Amino acid sequence: MGLFDFISKFKNTKNGVKLAKILNGFTPIFSQFGQDIYASDVVQQAISCLVTELTKANPYHVMKDNKNNNDLTPVEKSNIQRLLEQPNERMTQTDFFEKVYWQLFLNYNAFIIPTYIRDNKGNKIYTGLYPIQPTEVIFLQDESEKLFIKFLFANGYETTLRYSDVIHIRYRYSVNEFLGGNEFGQPDNKAILKTLELNHVLLQGVSKALKSSFAINGVIKYNTLMDDGKMEKNIQEIEKHLANNESGFLPLDIKGEFIPLQNKIQLVDANTLKFIDEKILRNFGVSLPILTGDYTKDQYEAFYQKSLEPVLKRTGESFTMSLFTDREKGFGNKILLYPHELIFMDTGQKIDLFNLLVDSASCYKNEVRTAFGMRPLKELAGQIAMSSNKSNAENNKVENENNNDGGIENEQGTD
Repeated sequence: MGLFDFISKFKNTKNGVKLAKILNGFTPIFSQFGQDIYASDVVQQAISCLVTELTKANPYHVMKDNKNNNDLTPVEKSNIQRLLEQPNERMTQTDFFEKVYWQLFLNYNAFIIPTYIRDNKGNKIYTGLYPIQPTEVIFLQDESEKLFIKFLFANGYETTLRYSDVIHIRYRYSVNEFLGGNEFGQPDNKAILKTLELNHVLLQGVSKALKSSFAINGVIKYNTLMDDGKMEKNIQEIEKHLANNESGFLPLDIKGEFIPLQNKIQLVDANTLKFIDEKILRNFGVSLPILTGDYTKDQYEAFYQKSLEPVLKRTGESFTMSLFTDREKGFGNKILLYPHELIFMDTGQKIDLFNLLVDSASCYKNEVRTAFGMRPLKELAGQIAMSSNKSNAENNKVENENNNDGGIENEQGTD
């Protein structure tokens, strides 16, 4: 089922539906959303940096395993996991999340419509995930206080859906009861606009200074009186010399004297420009080393924990809230987004980690290969990576247990 087939079922507002109650007194009608700051190249680069890193995360449908101390295990063949890997017929997983996160940082809200059909038992079978870009959203309630959301789009189309049928991710969720952003559900750009204006003024100053360096740099004084015709002829001759000159010297006769003008061009110092850039980037939790790609492990780990991890956690919770019923959530079903494998580690640190994992038999052989850029091998599929010392110790342990007369308890204990 496509998006438009799905939402056509909810095209008209339900009878008895009214504006939702909102505690802060504002009418819950919100238009999307100011774009003023996004003309800045620094802002675009900062958001692009965040989005690029966030799309590296891998979403998984996981479930608590009650038999193994509630460990989380992946549900690899679920309908929802297939949907996370191929959200809809037009988008790859990376395309989908890139669209979602750009919408989130541009508008401080991202809306996704999951389409579904129902099986014979009435259970939802999801068929697609579609990020949307409304120009206005209105929150509604029916007589039982069930929440609905009405979307209006730039082409005049509108539809109303149950809020529980919409995945809604919020960013900087503070004073507004329904949306991220300020009290009107919009990005609050007042503070950063002042910094961007200062940055614009500085860049204009640099531009004007560069242009002035191409202005008049000297005067040629002639020690004779010349009429207008002769003056024009001399000017044309000088221009010709300038056009053909390759040595940097201007030839003159003995009647002419070149008097240079001392243009002292004052450019903005590098520290000031760096301060302005960092002040803008700080608003998005991105540092200059992260932006330029010249970062250390510690710098990237700080960036992940401060700017990426909260968004990934919020994304997983928003998907979980919409895609699972209360009963399914009670059994521990959830969506988690895991960062790219070994995202913080250089080669030496990977070696140290795998020494520990292999020694404790906690990883597969193909995991070791792929971590170092080698392709997985079919013949190693499912094989645990284990050091020879660990293998010998396990074998000796089994032999000792077999030789024991049974008076000593095994690892699992006795009843």
